[in-house]
Amino acid sequence: MLKPNSNIWRKLTGPYGSSENVPVLLQQLMRQYSQEVFDELFQEHLFHQNTIYPVTYAAMPFLAQIACSTSDAEVRKELFINCGIIEASRDGRDEAPFPESWAELVEEAGSSVCTELYWEYIEEIGRIKALTKEVFAYTAYHCADETEKRYILVADAAYRGSYVLANMLLTFINGDEYVAVCPACEEDVFIWPNEQNPEILQAYEHDPVFHTGQESQVIFPAASFADEEIRMIAERAEAIGEQSLARHLHYLAGETLCPSCHEKISVWPSLLNTFT
Repeated sequence: MLKPNSNIWRKLTGPYGSSENVPVLLQQLMRQYSQEVFDELFQEHLFHQNTIYPVTYAAMPFLAQIACSTSDAEVRKELFINCGIIEASRDGRDEAPFPESWAELVEEAGSSVCTELYWEYIEEIGRIKALTKEVFAYTAYHCADETEKRYILVADAAYRGSYVLANMLLTFINGDEYVAVCPACEEDVFIWPNEQNPEILQAYEHDPVFHTGQESQVIFPAASFADEEIRMIAERAEAIGEQSLARHLHYLAGETLCPSCHEKISVWPSLLNTFT
């Protein structure tokens, strides 16, 4: 963990350049957690447009320490979610000793510093992942917001290394629409709930928001989940009471005819391939 007064902070870039103010904000959070301070730190310095930065890696040990030591379950859940969003945005293909994109930082700070920052980040992500069972239990009994539960599932997928799944869930965080790509004709397939019965998903050739009255294609739901990843996300959705996704997964794991070329497609791989 970098010391707050380390001159390395001045060499770490964020979305808006210098990150000299980051250790100040981190120290404030460690003394007393404030949602306002965290929001400033996260939105202004650590995460921007689904992108993380070298300073994000350096901040992770501080966030993990707060998450693992706090007695406030809401704070723990908040950090679990946001650190999971950070991890979902990391390129899971990055290899040791540090990301290739850090070439400029290596020149500024040296390879040993970069190696330490990277490995500390990986280690601290593991510590936050260990909070999963505790966060799930709290969410199941104390959280009623479906969208927040989805964010929990995003974080969980990221901590497990399922980056494609995490980013798909993050992109369609409200669970009221999905966009797949037909592997045959490469046209978008818009997947929306049925107006009369939102538990049923249907496929459309065009975005139903802008093209009303178009004919939908039936999605034939899967009776069971053959894909291990779908089984896992279904179990986790049930565990925290995210009923909307739990019901929709049978359709997302199902089959339909592409509304454009009428070839039979499996929805799940057609949906995830967009994020590969």
